[in-house]
Amino acid sequence: QVQLVESGGGLVQGGGSLRLSCAASGRTVSGYAMGWFRQAPGKEREFVAAITRSGSRKYYADSVKGRFTISRDNAKITAYLQMNSLKPEDTAVYYCAAASYVQNLMNQDIDYWGKGTLVTVSS
Repeated sequence: QVQLVESGGGLVQGGGSLRLSCAASGRTVSGYAMGWFRQAPGKEREFVAAITRSGSRKYYADSVKGRFTISRDNAKITAYLQMNSLKPEDTAVYYCAAASYVQNLMNQDIDYWGKGTLVTVSS
């Protein structure tokens, strides 16, 4: 079993930055691809970013490319999402996720979910 706990959300002005963290406990997550999803009010949950087990490959939704960066530290069993140039449309609950393979994760075939952290971007 793996537990994922997100942190780092909050209120930020448009154009600002936040860094989300996803701390894992339980079984080692170094054997899992990890990623971030988000769900805005009244909308479906959507893929944001993913990173392979080794961290060698990263994938992003078109809406965040060039602004968000995903990374992981397997020694600290933590994943990160650096979010720059934030826009009001980035407002959502952000969820950390882990899956056996990055392709599974991007298809929302998830083994473990965190409970989410709220990001609010003001205009």
